[in-house]
Amino acid sequence: METEDSGLDPLKFLRKRAEEVLGALREDVFAPEGQKTLRRTWSISEAAELAGRSQQSIRLAEKDGKLPSPGLLENGRRSGYSLDAVNRMRDLFGTRPWRSPQDPPLILSFSNFKGGVGKSSFACHSAQYFAIHGYRVLVVDLDSQASTTTVFGFNPDLQIGHDETIAPYLLGEQHSLHYAIRKTYWPGIDLIPSALHFYSAEYELAAQVAGNVELLETLRAGLEGVADGYDIIILDPPPALGLISISALVAANALVIPVPPANIDFASTTHFFSMVIDTLETLRRHGVEPSYRFVRVALSKLDERKSTQTAIAKLMRTVFGSYLMVSPIKDSAEIDNASARFETVYEQPVALTSREVHRRCIVYLDGFNRELEILVRRTWPSHHEALREAGLM
Repeated sequence: METEDSGLDPLKFLRKRAEEVLGALREDVFAPEGQKTLRRTWSISEAAELAGRSQQSIRLAEKDGKLPSPGLLENGRRSGYSLDAVNRMRDLFGTRPWRSPQDPPLILSFSNFKGGVGKSSFACHSAQYFAIHGYRVLVVDLDSQASTTTVFGFNPDLQIGHDETIAPYLLGEQHSLHYAIRKTYWPGIDLIPSALHFYSAEYELAAQVAGNVELLETLRAGLEGVADGYDIIILDPPPALGLISISALVAANALVIPVPPANIDFASTTHFFSMVIDTLETLRRHGVEPSYRFVRVALSKLDERKSTQTAIAKLMRTVFGSYLMVSPIKDSAEIDNASARFETVYEQPVALTSREVHRRCIVYLDGFNRELEILVRRTWPSHHEALREAGLM
């Protein structure tokens, strides 16, 4: 006798209902204009700090017509500066923080084979931090869930086809990654998007890689082919030990491993290290040589009100030592509320919870990303003198 659970009908029903809800959520994100825009602006004091010049220098440049003046609000006060306006200041004053052409671009992967550790959140917030501070960023979404693609302004269900992901390049159907790069609504951030269709690339790639592990270097070669236009490339791989994740490990020259302070996550990260070591040693025996300019563990989703979490965080500091990022990413309702809207805290023009919660969240996000920025700049010889003068080398 056929049972209620026989066949695929229940799964198809559940998929349909879930897709309807997800579609409604994404429509809400992109409404009413059908595309995301960066609504956040910066005050003149914030713009001056980001541009590396005084407020007076900005006002004089506006008076001389070298910079456009911001508009006025209804109350007669000056409106804020867009990120495009801040970048115009940097161009005028020569304060772009770009690497020199002789410096190697950094390819950073936020990697962990366990889901729910905050990997995509790290990737999106870090990409936006670097863009706010004037760097040129390429984000590569390698996860078929496509959360990062949605955050950066594309509806993967409607706007991204299989041929617009990185899949055609990995499968040898394209010979350069330029076809897949899209501008985003964030000045300074380009994206190679993902979509649900991308999951099938894993199986197709497996058939090609069998007996030819050098194909796992395909992603690295593709990124090297487009890297000249960027300072940092950020990879968001899937949360599983598969060929796409391994390709990301091979392509990256820096790793950040997010780990929440929970026993199960600590244990899974230990297994992650073992699997990565075994995988990379196997690849090296076949002539594939990944190497990293830095490797760090990042404490994510820390709730200091929970004694168990603070105890595990203390343990992680003891165990990992200098390999653990000093600044943790704390558990925050501000991040949760932004994520529910497929957004980040950095793009919020107003607090989603309270001003104080928003301020604290920005403080620790900036703390983590400043630490990451220093690690990145240390890989660029042209930045070493400035870092030494600042006491950061």
